Amino acid sequence: MPHFSTKRRVRHAAADMFDLVADVEKYPEFVPLCAGMRVKSRTDKGEGVGVLVAEMTAAYKLVRQTFTSRVTLDRPNLKILVEYLDGPFSRMQNRWTFAPTGEGACEVEFFIDYEFKSRTLAMLMGAMFDTAFRRFSAAFEARADQVYGRKRA
Repeated sequence: MPHFSTKRRVRHAAADMFDLVADVEKYPEFVPLCAGMRVKSRTDKGEGVGVLVAEMTAAYKLVRQTFTSRVTLDRPNLKILVEYLDGPFSRMQNRWTFAPTGEGACEVEFFIDYEFKSRTLAMLMGAMFDTAFRRFSAAFEARADQVYGRKRA
């Protein structure tokens, strides 16, 4: 049962990092292995909470897999929860939390727990997923630097 978790302090406001992660349509521009992203539906639940259903295509060399997830964007609590709906996994869940740590800085926590349905696909993509997850935090921080400007320590 593969899983990955990381916490990273970044020099950007928690709300800005939340917005960056919530902007899923931009993922193909900077997220490792993300070859495509399509939002199928959006629902406003009120009080700063929204839910979207998104279809992401992950690709590595000749292997392409598409999966669908429900993404709950909880702005008041600065949390994003991703729940697997359909695709090559037997299960997949991930979450992001953004905790302010001072003026213009926050701690970003990323957690993912997943398992492929196919052992063959797990062997083909598993190592690449692990590598990509290790690069996720850095990719989002670099994107924040690009979008919001690089802040001094």
